[in-house]
Amino acid sequence: MSKRGWTGEATELLRVREGFRIDDVDPGSHPGYDGDKKQGEKDLAVGIEALSELQERLFAESRAGVTTDSVLLVLQAMDSAGKGGIVRHVVGGVDPQGVALAAFKAPTAEELEHDFLWRIEKKLPEPGFIGVFDRSHYEDVLIGRVRELAPADEIERRYDAINEFEAQVAASGTRIIKVMLHISPAEQKERLTERLERPDKYWKFNPGDVDERMLWPQYMQAYQTVFDRTSTEQAPWYVVPADSKWYARLAVQELLLTALEHIDPQWPAADFDVEAEKRRLAAT
Repeated sequence: MSKRGWTGEATELLRVREGFRIDDVDPGSHPGYDGDKKQGEKDLAVGIEALSELQERLFAESRAGVTTDSVLLVLQAMDSAGKGGIVRHVVGGVDPQGVALAAFKAPTAEELEHDFLWRIEKKLPEPGFIGVFDRSHYEDVLIGRVRELAPADEIERRYDAINEFEAQVAASGTRIIKVMLHISPAEQKERLTERLERPDKYWKFNPGDVDERMLWPQYMQAYQTVFDRTSTEQAPWYVVPADSKWYARLAVQELLLTALEHIDPQWPAADFDVEAEKRRLAAT
């Protein structure tokens, strides 16, 4: 049994490697974790404490000027797959002063005047931060491809541009974790139905979600191309089965914990005489 109740390494079990096929992933499965929902929620709570301390150490190091490290979590998914829940229940458990969240919507007129990566670069996390992209530059090769929002040759160009961009970001000290929350059509239908049956959920429903749902096979093909073309050593993709919200949250937390443990941030040493300051304070 590995740490935190996992029976295997989430970074290996969920990682997209050569030969990966999204059609082979069961959205209702729980790779590497044998516990049930109750146990998973307990492990999530334990993990929040560990994640919070690691994030605070990283933030402290950056404020002391001893690190250039940061983490970028990229979340992509079909509608209602649980990106918001990841933000609230996983990242939301750490000190918000060390988190930078960017939710990318349709580009503005100003953004459309620039290359598609222009607005992304402006939102990259500073040293010491956990950055979270709720949707990202991948929209430009997902909906952009499915809805033919750009010429085919431009879509093709973007895959290589993304790889080059992410390699530069990784080289600068940012660990990139790209997650696709993989929900089934049946589960999505159930969640969208709930939004229509509960007045407190109306605000979350977008009629356009039904339009995109009708293009499910095209989106899965677009995601497959994304995985084939942009899962690299510097910026790998992880596909997380998301029909069980508790498992998806636990898995993303595990990916973040592993990244921060590899960085291994430490509390910065005092740059002053501690004992002398104790004496000064005691005298006041």
